[in-house]
Amino acid sequence: MSVNFDERSGVVPCVTPWGRWYQTMEEVFIEVDVTPGTSARDIKCELGSRQIGLSIKGRPVLQGKLYDSTIVDEGTWTLEDKKMIRIVLTKTNREAGNCWPSLLEDQYAADPWVQDQMQKKLTLERFQRENPGFDFSGADISGNYGGGGPDFSNLGR
Repeated sequence: MSVNFDERSGVVPCVTPWGRWYQTMEEVFIEVDVTPGTSARDIKCELGSRQIGLSIKGRPVLQGKLYDSTIVDEGTWTLEDKKMIRIVLTKTNREAGNCWPSLLEDQYAADPWVQDQMQKKLTLERFQRENPGFDFSGADISGNYGGGGPDFSNLGR
């Protein structure tokens, strides 16, 4: 579901020295730009529940403790067109309110505007899931969207 929503609404990337990262309610995507022609044999990628390590030709590129936990068995990395590494991590907590403010606990934080846009996007993604007959991909939101937005679950009771 989130892939279709992202295709229609775009992503909100946090730009870093090595590339960018962005997130959906369920996943965190990391895109690392590498020298064109890089081989998969040049890459060492270790994905843990709360740890990540990425080295290219023995040089560390990205290492540290992730902001929140992920499901280890669902984490993947691919080398695309020999010029970009894409790492996909599945969040343990997949609620709209679980918007990671940074990739690692102490690094690669989204600036306040990007963080705000990320939270808006996750809230709209939540609305899309709760209301599959509507298209929220081009919507804008203001007001109470922090923490995943308002809770409407009690309205029908």
